[in-house]
Amino acid sequence: MDLKFGFFLYVVIVLSAVFHEYAHALVAYRLGDSTAKDAGRLTLNPLVHLDPFGTVIVPLLLMLTSGIFIGWAKPVPYNPNALSDRKYGSLKVGAAGPISNLIIAVLLGLIIRFIPSGAGFIPPVFIGLLGIVVYINIFLAIFNLLPFPPLDGSKIFADLFPQASRSFAQFGFLGVFLALIIAFWFLSPVAGFIFRIIVGGQVGL
Repeated sequence: MDLKFGFFLYVVIVLSAVFHEYAHALVAYRLGDSTAKDAGRLTLNPLVHLDPFGTVIVPLLLMLTSGIFIGWAKPVPYNPNALSDRKYGSLKVGAAGPISNLIIAVLLGLIIRFIPSGAGFIPPVFIGLLGIVVYINIFLAIFNLLPFPPLDGSKIFADLFPQASRSFAQFGFLGVFLALIIAFWFLSPVAGFIFRIIVGGQVGL
């Protein structure tokens, strides 16, 4: 992987993760829980969301040695018992992160979709890079919706299907590896399909 392109991907993923975590904190705060705000996490400042090991050391090391990206930000703390919506509060907080990534993907994707074909005032390389940002945010959204702890999907699944969610909770840390396997084999085509729906035929990956 080209070093400059690798660092571009790294920055995009980190900033997308920051919006993701901020969305968790914002929704929890709007639902009456100030835990994240009190911990200084209700901000778009990347530094407060970064995990030194999971956001810096591991992803950069893997990117430079193998060209793949695996990483994570610090989870946003919240108190389910402090949420005004006791029934679906955790679901709303959990869904906020993936939804924020989808919002980014849709907004930027529509810009790509409605740029006149061959518009000379916008370099094609910029459109291509914008397309990568869209795809990354789509992928992050659907990956985090998988129902394995500690992914956001596990919180959503637990509120919707409390009985079945106990089976997924038993996977423990193994759930992360199962999620990565699913992501590697199945999520790319799904993300590509959603990408084409949003941007149309203006740009390909």
